Amino acid sequence: MPINIPPRMPAREILEKEKIFVMDEERATTQDIRPLNILILNLMPEKQKTEVQLLRLLGNTPLQVNVSFLHMETHQSKTVSKSHLDQFYTTFSTIKTKYFDGMIITGAPIEHLPFEDVTYWEELKQIMEWTKEHVTSTMHICWGAQAALFYHYGIDKYELSEKCSGIYQHSIPESTVKLFRGFDDVFFAPHSRNTSVQSEQIRTHPELSLLSEGEAGPFIILSKDEKNIMITGHLEYDTTTLAEEYKRDINKGIDIQPPENYFPNDDHTKPPINTWRSHSHLLFSNWLNYYVYQETPYDWN
Repeated sequence: MPINIPPRMPAREILEKEKIFVMDEERATTQDIRPLNILILNLMPEKQKTEVQLLRLLGNTPLQVNVSFLHMETHQSKTVSKSHLDQFYTTFSTIKTKYFDGMIITGAPIEHLPFEDVTYWEELKQIMEWTKEHVTSTMHICWGAQAALFYHYGIDKYELSEKCSGIYQHSIPESTVKLFRGFDDVFFAPHSRNTSVQSEQIRTHPELSLLSEGEAGPFIILSKDEKNIMITGHLEYDTTTLAEEYKRDINKGIDIQPPENYFPNDDHTKPPINTWRSHSHLLFSNWLNYYVYQETPYDWN
């Protein structure tokens, strides 16, 4: 899929080196095609890494995609420059009258806080309410998934006794679900979180379907109207992301175990092996095709 992003965005050079088809605005306007407009609310602290991870996965189908990045107006980021946000990001007040075919709401390292204590919770609630009428399908990742489950469906998170960090196996009870087209019966995915949600609360909720779970608990949840997809892990993670998080926590003096099932023979001195890349691409491709492209109106107006 050609993805249309600003020409000077740092992620562009990385993607081009990986042979990801990146298109500029001039070429995009010459194609007689209705592109998908995808909005990404990037709540992760290392925003440029997350930009690359998500754009890489959005650039893997025949569809043309225009990508816009959103940041919170009620929160000042300490880990990315203001000039980067001003140049490549927009705010909710600027786009709230627009319509988008798809949206991604990322995770955020604030699981220890009750939702109501998050500085930008009120703004995020406005955005999640806005998606009901302005977005065809929204994918929520990790803390973003927990926030969506709490706001839309009243399901709260709970704190784990120790951090869930590693690569875990998941199963697919129903292989005919569109999101899992091409998936194996079992697959692996990274998790990195200190909180979780109860499987039983999801199973008994009349508006939700628990599509996949495994060693790390509930993994992929779909709303019955198929507008919201909640993913409790991080299929978008790079091969080395969990290792970088582990080293960061160690350097902070946190008493933490190495990520499970990640380093060869559980030896953290050895480089990790990626066992989830193919299913990551499949999931994002299936989401864009079956839940966004096939469902979105040709003309929102």
